Amino acid sequence: MPVGGLVPSATDHAADLVVRNAKIHTGDPGRPQASTIAIRDGVITVVGDDRDVAPHIGPATKVVDALGRRMIPGLNDSHLHVIRGGLNYVLELRWDGVPTLRQGLAMLREQAGRTPKGQWVRVVGGWSAEQFAERRLPTVAELNAVAPDTPVFVLHLYQSAVLNRAALEAAGFTKDSPDPKGGQIVRGRDGEPTGMLLAAPSALILYSTLAKAPVLEGEDKKTSTRHFLRELNRFGLTSAIDAAGGFQNFPGNYSTVIELAEAGQLSLRIAYHLFPQTAGQEIDDLARWIETARPEDGDEWLRLNGAGENLTWSAADFENFSQPRPELSPYEAEFEKAVRLLMENGWGFRLHATYDETIRRDLAVFEKLAAEGLFPAGNRWLFDHAETVSADSLDRIAALGGALSVQNRLSFQGDAFVRRYGPGAAADAPPIRAMLERGLTVGAGTDATRVSTYNPWVALHWLVSGRTVGDLIVRPPQNRVDRGPALAMFTEAGAALTGEEDLKGVLRPGCLGDLAVLSEDYFSVPEQDIAHIESLLTVVGGRIVYAAAEYEGLDEELPPVSPAWSPVARFGGYRSTPRTGLSGARQAELLGEAAAESEQHRRWRAGRGLAPETGNTFVDPCFL
Repeated sequence: MPVGGLVPSATDHAADLVVRNAKIHTGDPGRPQASTIAIRDGVITVVGDDRDVAPHIGPATKVVDALGRRMIPGLNDSHLHVIRGGLNYVLELRWDGVPTLRQGLAMLREQAGRTPKGQWVRVVGGWSAEQFAERRLPTVAELNAVAPDTPVFVLHLYQSAVLNRAALEAAGFTKDSPDPKGGQIVRGRDGEPTGMLLAAPSALILYSTLAKAPVLEGEDKKTSTRHFLRELNRFGLTSAIDAAGGFQNFPGNYSTVIELAEAGQLSLRIAYHLFPQTAGQEIDDLARWIETARPEDGDEWLRLNGAGENLTWSAADFENFSQPRPELSPYEAEFEKAVRLLMENGWGFRLHATYDETIRRDLAVFEKLAAEGLFPAGNRWLFDHAETVSADSLDRIAALGGALSVQNRLSFQGDAFVRRYGPGAAADAPPIRAMLERGLTVGAGTDATRVSTYNPWVALHWLVSGRTVGDLIVRPPQNRVDRGPALAMFTEAGAALTGEEDLKGVLRPGCLGDLAVLSEDYFSVPEQDIAHIESLLTVVGGRIVYAAAEYEGLDEELPPVSPAWSPVARFGGYRSTPRTGLSGARQAELLGEAAAESEQHRRWRAGRGLAPETGNTFVDPCFL
């Protein structure tokens, strides 16, 4: 379309898509700001202004006006359980962003009435009791009241799950059910399970119970995944690094994203990891995978990135901050075999490590292998989480060529962490500034979907403000991150963790055409409103994969949510809440601007005979 003198003309190098009139934060030091971008064959060809782009507009070029909004490189969540999340998305009732428990229970009641016999209602991650006005969990009695006959499973962080009477029966819990290792079935005076399950500190009791619920089959798995990816696109995500995780088997649980990639139906770029699922069989699994695949197999849409986030189950420390830190048994011998196997065969890996005590033990193994020349060896490897990593450990990570990926788990668990370890320890959980000052690559992510929400702006709010979803200040200014570096953790650093720093994370010619046009300007919106930002236009490889507001209808059509009784079909995903950051003075200022705009509009209409000349009389048509 011709806009502002941009007239289509015949050209051999016409762009497929042009987005103009934007405040572009490129992330490229060579040209940090621009207003217009052109994309051809999925790759950025021009970053500049209208004059630069004009020769690249042909008759078939789609030109979109950003209306002066902020544009950023597409976000990249460096630790997201996107494959598992996609397979379950349409089955889950999301409390992400729900402001009150009362509203959450009302949603549960309605969904229980819509759910067919044999299915469960499950609330799995993305919320915390601290976000509710009531500041508490639902009780078993409340779940029984809103859903007397339909199984209801409500997961709360890594800490606990609440089940109603029907869910206890469906999961097979009885008076004779033994407590699993590291978990507790809470019982009443009569010895019967009450409906509360506790991670003590292992969350396996929570996840193994959830695994008993029915799963999707056939085409529903693809539909669920596509709708989940669209939901991620809604927040400007264009890439994610899948951290694998428990109950995600390879290749079975990966088949859905593989089929979608083959059909060209992914709307998010995924770099995935492989996680041995069976304790005692980890080395055999890793050896088999090494024989059949190599990291970076695939393309820019779907690619293998390495092993992890666990290599051996015995080395995993559990992150229930309401419980004491777990004391791990000796695991170094088997762990060393796994790391050696990967390093000798050119595989990278990532490691779940919450506590410095675990990180120090892992580093000792790496340093032993470094004496043989295996570290640093060019393999990409990193620690995930690292809430209590020490300065000494950071120095050792840097010396061994490692990196880090941090998540906003304390957005949701900050209160529990402060109660157990005190505000001093919480101030450096994790020590992000210290990581960055050492020049380490530090990617940012969410660890969604079973604990944190998948909304990356909640994580960016935590990085910048140091506040939890319950508005508790956990991290002081000296351990917060400025907005520019925080955004780079969600763009450039994520690309570096997959070896794609020359392809994405910045907007410059030759890079992939991945971008987001935002609902609010991230760089100027009040700090407390960062969490309320969404994307209005998300582009991946030149494809418009999400479009809202003025751009609604420009994105690709998805099949309807299936099954029809899905909670997503009724409630959607993340529950948006209004901005809160306007001061009284700013509100008055905006009202004045709106009044002036209204008067200008009236004069324009009057000049064209569409309204009376006088503007002194207000007429409400309701009272005519």
